[in-house]
Amino acid sequence: MFTKPDNTFNDIRQKSLEAWLAEMEQHEDIAVRGGVKLCRDYIKHLEDEKDKLKEENELKNSYLKKLKSRG
Repeated sequence: MFTKPDNTFNDIRQKSLEAWLAEMEQHEDIAVRGGVKLCRDYIKHLEDEKDKLKEENELKNSYLKKLKSRG
C-alpha cells in the first residue's frame, strides 16, 4: 500500500549539478571558481532549511493529531 517515493529524477539532477560545479571549479576565471563555493554553501543552506521545515511540519501534525483525539 505504501511505497517508497521514486527519487530517480532528483538523484540525476543532483549528480548533474555536482558535475557542473566540479567543472566550474576548474574555470580560469576566479569569479566563477569563487561562485562555486558560494553556490554549494547556498544549496547546503536550502537543504538545512528544508529539513528544519519538515521537522516543524511533523511537530505541528503530531500536535494537531493529539488535539483531534481529545476532542
